[in-house]
Amino acid sequence: MKIEPPSRCEPIKINSDGSLSVPDHPIIPCIPGDGIGVDIWPATRSVLDAAVKKVYGGGRFLGWMEVPAGGTSLRQMGDLLPEATLEAIRQFRVAIKGPMTTPVGGGFRSINVTLRQKLELYACVRPVRYLPGMPSPMRQPEKVDMIVFRENMEDVYAGIEWQRGTPEAHRFIDFLDKEMGVKVPDDSGVGVKPISETATRRLVRMAIRYAIRTRRNSVTLVHIGNIMKFTEGAFRDWGYLEARENFHDQTVTEEELFTKFNGQCPADSIIIKDRIADSMFQQVLLRPEEYSVLALPNLNGDYLSDALAAQVGGLGMAPGGNIGDDNAVFEATHGTAPKYAGKDVSNPGSLILSGVMMLEHLGWQEAADAVVHALITTIGQKRVTYDLARQLPGSTELKCSDFARAITENL
Repeated sequence: MKIEPPSRCEPIKINSDGSLSVPDHPIIPCIPGDGIGVDIWPATRSVLDAAVKKVYGGGRFLGWMEVPAGGTSLRQMGDLLPEATLEAIRQFRVAIKGPMTTPVGGGFRSINVTLRQKLELYACVRPVRYLPGMPSPMRQPEKVDMIVFRENMEDVYAGIEWQRGTPEAHRFIDFLDKEMGVKVPDDSGVGVKPISETATRRLVRMAIRYAIRTRRNSVTLVHIGNIMKFTEGAFRDWGYLEARENFHDQTVTEEELFTKFNGQCPADSIIIKDRIADSMFQQVLLRPEEYSVLALPNLNGDYLSDALAAQVGGLGMAPGGNIGDDNAVFEATHGTAPKYAGKDVSNPGSLILSGVMMLEHLGWQEAADAVVHALITTIGQKRVTYDLARQLPGSTELKCSDFARAITENL
């Protein structure tokens, strides 16, 4: 498959200060995805195109460039993630993708993880907020409004592990026994959990910068440092160090809030606090209004972001983006649901809202706001896909494509 950039379009560039220089007709690599990607990607594209046209009157448009990855790519090219796809995203900076399946078992570990590691997309950013009209198990879901910054490159997701019974596993277990004095059962699979100061601080830096830019009131470091003191505990300590060294005029710690400021946060300051991960799962249920921006190691961030999504309506409406210093890939956060593929019934909300994040990343806030407003209006009319219709009495069940058309009508 030859990748051809669309005509009359230009690449996004990076300015000397690290900001994006976005032309009126940017080239955007897109991966439709596997399974229900065949349904939700066309729906998403139609909504994003309509919003950009509506807001900018044809003065701007998105130059979509389809690139191969996933099951279709494997069948056609014998490669789950071709180097040409990685190079296209590197060159054109910003991309969007549907859900993709990685075969279970040996071989390729994960397309999503590989994308993040190859492109150094070190922050998984997932905004979680309630959209009026959405079904929710919570009594007051409107109190949930958080942005999760999950470290993307390290922790157990780094994939450093050896299978039980292999020479590598035996060698590692023997090393732990003889050199480190640590006993591990011989029939264990073993792995390594790296958490570095460099990766931690750049993630926390991005989270604090976001909080400053969007006038959020706090950044919470979530960890299990009470148990894993030199990995997760270090994540906490390095997070505080980053705030102290690079944002000391704009942040206060929770301890300083009470020892120096009598519990009153100084104007235009952001509170830096930390919570143990297991306690945090309870906190986001009982006191969600106390938390705004969260920064977490990889595994904690995966668990907590999914749990938060459930509080406001589920993964079907949960957006996400993987962001680094040079590139960004926005994606649906749910799976491929292959049994529904091609049936035009799936909810495109997650991918549409990921497209909203992409528009915001480009600086096209007006178009992003238009999509959110139209989506809220459509849900308020109870014109929704089957997954929402079964939870909303009196609703009209729409196909995936019809849901996209309803949103477009409400722009």
